[in-house]
Amino acid sequence: MKTTPFVPGLLALAIAQVLFAPAIARADDVAAADATAAADAQNNTTELPKINVRERGMHDDTRPKLQHIMREVDGPLITVTKKTSITKLDSIPTVVDNNNRALFAQTPGIFYSEQQSPGQMNFSYRGIGNPQESEFVTVLLDGIPLESDWIGYPTIYTFPLPQTLSEVQLIRGGSSLLYGPEPPPVINLVSRKPVADRELAGYTENVAGSNGLFATFNQLSGTSGAWDYLVDAHYRTSDGERDNGDSKLRGGDLHLGYRPDDAAYYTFDFHAYSLNTGDPGKLLYPQFVADPETVTTPYNRLWTDRYVAILGHERKFDADTELVAKVWYGYQDNAARSQDRGNPPTTATLQDDQFRFGGLDARLVHHWGRGNAFTIGTTYYHSDAPFRQWTDDTLYPDRYDRHGNPCGSPADKNCARLRQDRSTDYGAVFAENVFRFAGNWHFVPSVRLERENVDINETVKPVTLTRDLVDRSVDHTVPLFGLGLGNDFGRGNETYFNVSQGWRPVRYFDIGSPFGNTAAGSINDPDPTHVVSWEAGVHGTPVDGLFYDASLFWVNVKDRIESAQIPDMPPGNTINVNTGDTRHRGFEGQIDYDFLAARDPKTTQHLSVFANVSLLNAEFTSTRNPANLGNKPAFSPNYLARVGVSWREDKHYKLALSAVSVASQYWQDSNLPATVTNAGVTTVTIPAKVPSYTVADFSADWWVLPQLRLLGGVSNITDRTYYARVFSGGLEPAIGRTFYAGASYEF
Repeated sequence: MKTTPFVPGLLALAIAQVLFAPAIARADDVAAADATAAADAQNNTTELPKINVRERGMHDDTRPKLQHIMREVDGPLITVTKKTSITKLDSIPTVVDNNNRALFAQTPGIFYSEQQSPGQMNFSYRGIGNPQESEFVTVLLDGIPLESDWIGYPTIYTFPLPQTLSEVQLIRGGSSLLYGPEPPPVINLVSRKPVADRELAGYTENVAGSNGLFATFNQLSGTSGAWDYLVDAHYRTSDGERDNGDSKLRGGDLHLGYRPDDAAYYTFDFHAYSLNTGDPGKLLYPQFVADPETVTTPYNRLWTDRYVAILGHERKFDADTELVAKVWYGYQDNAARSQDRGNPPTTATLQDDQFRFGGLDARLVHHWGRGNAFTIGTTYYHSDAPFRQWTDDTLYPDRYDRHGNPCGSPADKNCARLRQDRSTDYGAVFAENVFRFAGNWHFVPSVRLERENVDINETVKPVTLTRDLVDRSVDHTVPLFGLGLGNDFGRGNETYFNVSQGWRPVRYFDIGSPFGNTAAGSINDPDPTHVVSWEAGVHGTPVDGLFYDASLFWVNVKDRIESAQIPDMPPGNTINVNTGDTRHRGFEGQIDYDFLAARDPKTTQHLSVFANVSLLNAEFTSTRNPANLGNKPAFSPNYLARVGVSWREDKHYKLALSAVSVASQYWQDSNLPATVTNAGVTTVTIPAKVPSYTVADFSADWWVLPQLRLLGGVSNITDRTYYARVFSGGLEPAIGRTFYAGASYEF
């Protein structure tokens, strides 16, 4: 039976009362003191010298710091005592094609696992989880989840064009208390705003490049009276580096804003995305060595559509109190065609994952006292996500060649192989407060209460499985707490310390995988994964032109969820279980020095050298499989380093050269290779470690006229052949050297 998550507002009000109680008490003390002083003044007519009393001013977020980190109180978000990073896209050259290394070149710690096909984004952080489709990193667009299903299927199959973004934010420890489930961190993408000083402004961009690349992006925006607007449309096509690697991407965005007065702002946003791409397939290691352009699945194809509508409202009740609320509804369809494993293949399977989702997020911030701020809010999310598969007797059925009758035997074709109705409900209430004390100290307590419900009702299962139909409903209620402490010292320096809890809700596959052969029941009921994150560091802008950030972190992950074969049962009898705990600790540092800003802080010219590094030591501290105790978790490189130089002058030129270097890493928790034994001979199909690699990129924008600029760049300058994305069935080569050139015009 499905239950709806509660939103315990009484708890939030109680938290608010507790956090505001010190301020109320101080106000009562001040009122009593004033009354006593008035009585004394009536009895003593001696006139005393006047004394001017001034409150300590609100904490100032200095401008140089804000080129690298978020504001300490950013609207309704309290980020002070949490480690943050930002990249402002106006400060880097235009990001073109499928190269998001450039987008995250100045973002410490994020591991981006490249693949040739566009669409899926593969992020991981500090060795927690695997990077496949970013299941362990929360990715948002303007605070709205980009995941296919935020709770039950948290994968990233769509990613906004960088041309539509103004800023990329990365928030580490405490992200669950700000944004909700998934272990930290959070990547929040901030959309561009309409031009504020004109009724009509336009921008068009067209580029061509390697592998048949052609991309166009076109945008109009402006402000007229109380209204503002922004609309864009884009198209991108590529032949791909491998056969059957072609892709076509279409999309558009619409923003309408209405500001009736200085206190209110109403918005409507709509985002549309449609991708059609081939899937040339994964390679075994010997195939990769012999020819990385080998195609193993010439008939496979992927289709992704996503449409999201968002209503927003901002209300300033007074100079100190503001409400930010959003309601959204969306639809996403992930469809795929995959050939059978025969040699040669003769049939195909069609798969369709649909997601109809909606949510509400409301946050209230109140500034009080001497620089203090209190924020309280609630979030609700619901998704319906039917999962279906069909068989077909050809290798290339159309996306919509679907059949109604269930398969009756493994030999049947043109029939329905699988049907599952799935849904999730999620609700939360949360509160935080930043207290500021004498001596530039600040203290931030946080609390969040979350509840999830995951429901699966299966009506058709693969005929090769002997298990019962899945009919499951699982609920979890999880309280989360956090504490932050920091101190401002010297010129623009700040220490920060944060300890916070996070968790990963159970997914659909965790409680009812359609491909396992185990009877549904409590045996397939793992506990959610829980995370405790500690971080202590210091950052600042102590001299003109310099920004630095250095921290030590320690993350404990309890009850990892993974698929495991059931002992003493035939192959394929697997369940998702809690396999053990891991510990992740290390150092993360960042430095940026602008030689020209060091001489003149107000200069419009900038020559910056930047570097960031993440050093990681991760291991299993407990495990169901004794052989894995002490092993490194999969995808936990000992180091991840980025370096680069950028040179720019506003409206004249932007050039950037950057490189990323990733240490070798295991791709599975056993730390063993994938092997096949045939006739007594063992063959290694995938080595135990993904080899280390270093990749460099260059890009440039050059204004030849005030409104016309030329665009150009080269990715993977040295044409490094490497891979970072690995599955048990094979690996995916990364993209080789590519070039692009084009132009843009704005008015």
